[in-house]
Amino acid sequence: MIQITGSETTPVRLAPEARQRPEAIKAIPVRHPWRWVSAAVVLAIAADVVYTIVTAPNLDWSVVRMYIDNGLILRGIVVTLELTVLAMVIGIVLGGILAVMRVSANPVVSAFSWLYIWFFRGTPLLVQIFFWFNIALVLPHLSLGIPGTPLHLQASTNHLITPWTAALFGLGLNEGAYMAEVMRAGIISVEHGQTEAAQALGMNRLQVMRRIVLPQAIRVIIPPTGNETIGMLKSSSLAFVAAVPELYTRAEEISASNFAIVELLIVASSWYLLMTSILTFGQYYVERHFAKGSQRALPPTPLQRFRHMLVTFHSPTATQTEEPTTIIRTGGH
Repeated sequence: MIQITGSETTPVRLAPEARQRPEAIKAIPVRHPWRWVSAAVVLAIAADVVYTIVTAPNLDWSVVRMYIDNGLILRGIVVTLELTVLAMVIGIVLGGILAVMRVSANPVVSAFSWLYIWFFRGTPLLVQIFFWFNIALVLPHLSLGIPGTPLHLQASTNHLITPWTAALFGLGLNEGAYMAEVMRAGIISVEHGQTEAAQALGMNRLQVMRRIVLPQAIRVIIPPTGNETIGMLKSSSLAFVAAVPELYTRAEEISASNFAIVELLIVASSWYLLMTSILTFGQYYVERHFAKGSQRALPPTPLQRFRHMLVTFHSPTATQTEEPTTIIRTGGH
């Protein structure tokens, strides 16, 4: 210890007991016995359900193993993925246009967007797909151009709208209504003061939307968009009403021939679970990427959490190697 009095400096030794480091606090965690009891009950119920399903007397698991990688099933998966990707592209593009129209200052444009969203969200997706599949009953021919002039094209509806196209239209147009609300929520989440500041700098509405609003709104838009993609993957099974050979339709066709209905449902459900798990994993990393800059530290990835569970690093207790020094100023300058 150094004591300063006036212009003189006098070293002062601390007592040995004053230099000793205080003992570390021994923290004893609070016991939660009911957590273990509830966990045991949940695990017991889950184990009983799994055991009941696995040992069901009329469930033939050999049929599941036989058809899990069947060629028809694999081709059905390809059709399911095609419908999912293309329908989401249509939904995202259409939803973006409708969202911008919805927040437009033009009342006619805003009202049209609201009516579209109201209609397609208010009617069942199954009905919409079935409508496109049977549209030839009311419109045998589709025409484009000016009637009564050479600028007129006409074609058969059955040739233009095939079962696959009908399913795509139903899925994509319905998804556009939901994505419009998702994107509108992202747009209005950006503080309005930023829009006013950008307009004060001379930016027009399109520039403000492209450079200011959308880069910030994307963080709000990404999570529900991932959920909509997963939902679209499962909703593609409704294409069976249009006789589209997707995964569920293929499973139904096979079960109709061998009467293994539950076994083929397990096959289809296993593939759906695998594909949705991959999409969920990808959604996590996409959200994590767009979270950069909005958080001080990104949350650990599942792999990092797993490594932390396996290896725990403990830093050694620091030891005092030097004598503590305190400066006390009394009087003088």
